[in-house]
Amino acid sequence: MSDALRIIPLGGLGEVGKNMTVYELGDERILLDAGLAFPRDEHLGVDLVLPDFSYLYDRPVRAIVLTHGHEDHVGALPYVLREVEVGEVVATRLTLGLIKSKLDEHGLGARTELREADPEGEPLELGPFRLEFVRMAHSIPDAVAIVVHTAAGRVLHTGDWKLDHTPVDGLKTDVGRLAALGNDGIDLMLGDSTNAERPGMTGSERLVGEAFRQIIPLRDGRIVVASFASNIHRMQQAAEVAIANGRKVAVVGRSMRKNMNIARNLGYVELPEDAIVSPKEAMDLPPDEV
Repeated sequence: MSDALRIIPLGGLGEVGKNMTVYELGDERILLDAGLAFPRDEHLGVDLVLPDFSYLYDRPVRAIVLTHGHEDHVGALPYVLREVEVGEVVATRLTLGLIKSKLDEHGLGARTELREADPEGEPLELGPFRLEFVRMAHSIPDAVAIVVHTAAGRVLHTGDWKLDHTPVDGLKTDVGRLAALGNDGIDLMLGDSTNAERPGMTGSERLVGEAFRQIIPLRDGRIVVASFASNIHRMQQAAEVAIANGRKVAVVGRSMRKNMNIARNLGYVELPEDAIVSPKEAMDLPPDEV
């Protein structure tokens, strides 16, 4: 086996979306993330933009390892699994829940082996690769960085991250572990986070909840909150403030409902059952109660 580690980005460099990176050592390979991009205005009639992963056709991939559940990191997974022989898919608990729903829709759920990654657990051995998971705060829960230990060196693949010191779920970026890794020595860091090169800081997600607490009690009519469907903590904070002010909550939109149901079933969001109503029920209630 060659002792050279080859890292081949198939997407995600100099663009937002299509994050997909191959790590190869000898004949063994793993894939970190399998994302897609969404079409721009000039892409008439195009629904999704996939990376060119034909590089993977010639031999199996031992595992696809996912950093978090955003579409630009997991959206291409069903399309890769249809075309490429993959041993297993590895991700944290919430990310697994989100992709299992996606794979079931594509008819791939029963034939895909899923394994849960635990940031607090032991490193994962995948042939010549030893993977360690480091918890990172992000706008979706259960995001991780991945440390790839090989005979050729140690690589830190950050995934998307945010230095939020007061995240809604209390699970902060594990800066202590990152510092320890730095002290031990990292041979290569692959850093990824949208707008990370811009000066300044992004406020904590809790600031959004504080804004809800200031705005919602003062309003009389029906309140509509728009959010990315993946921002589960934002949905949670809006719902908690609404419920505290005597309002019922309706989750509208296929992706919003699906993600909220998965998060609640896995224990990432806790809301009283009787506070959630269907959109049809919401339309029959007085506006100031929704």
